[in-house]
Amino acid sequence: MDELSIRIKIADREYPMKVKAEDEARVRSAGRQINERIKSYRERFGIDDKQDLLAMVAFDCLVDKMELDEKQYDTDESVLEKINHLNSIINQAL
Repeated sequence: MDELSIRIKIADREYPMKVKAEDEARVRSAGRQINERIKSYRERFGIDDKQDLLAMVAFDCLVDKMELDEKQYDTDESVLEKINHLNSIINQAL
């Protein structure tokens, strides 16, 4: 398992971390996306306080994750219903 030592800059502060080589691109992308959201909030709302900006980004990210989790649950339920229906059809045919 190859681990890389990298530094990610978020809100003008650098954070050293160790990541698996296969996760490096994802971690760097996450850092860029956080910084983009910070910039967006700063421009949209005229907020300069980094703590407020980071809190807003954290909140926004959690809402996005909750929405994706709900969609995934709905998809899982739909797939399960279809599998049960197909099993029923197969059992009737036997």
